[in-house]
Amino acid sequence: MAEDENAWLRRKAEEPGHVGWYVQRFRDLAAGGADLAGEARLIDAMVPRGARILDAGSGTGRVGAFLHAAGHEVVGVDLDPELVAVAEQDHPGPTWLVGDLAELELPVAGFHAVVCAGNVIAFVAPSTRVEILRRFKAHLGEGGRVVVGFGAGRGYAFDDFRADAAAAGLREDLLLSTWDLRPFTAASQFLVAVLG
Repeated sequence: MAEDENAWLRRKAEEPGHVGWYVQRFRDLAAGGADLAGEARLIDAMVPRGARILDAGSGTGRVGAFLHAAGHEVVGVDLDPELVAVAEQDHPGPTWLVGDLAELELPVAGFHAVVCAGNVIAFVAPSTRVEILRRFKAHLGEGGRVVVGFGAGRGYAFDDFRADAAAAGLREDLLLSTWDLRPFTAASQFLVAVLG
């Protein structure tokens, strides 16, 4: 793998069936009654009713769809047009857009929250991480927050992420080790960072 490559695009190139597998995996989990809305419930609890939410790296739309059903105005952006097409098919209602988070420049800003779940930040090209975080910040409204979640062992150390967030002008409001509010510790294998 090239050192500064988007890991999702690399995986697609190496495994042509990967997108289909990924889509089916989440459809099967949903059909089996798996709880796929933990990230969205946390975001829903953080924002006012009818909030404007940016789902950054929206994938198949599961997070944005839950938030839309809860009454929020959702814009989802993902680099992969195949995933955006699935989101449009499976979850009509939110606005789903194809776009590179490193070049994110929506005609509207003022989001109450930007959520970047599903390990998305660990998949982007390393050279784009700070710029992506800057662009998240630029799309926030007054008092808005960015929430990023990803796991350990994915090529992006938590301390490096925290330094990148600071370099992007974001402050740490809260660090958690799960989407269900467990505290972040030195032994945590997952990070949910709430940034302002």
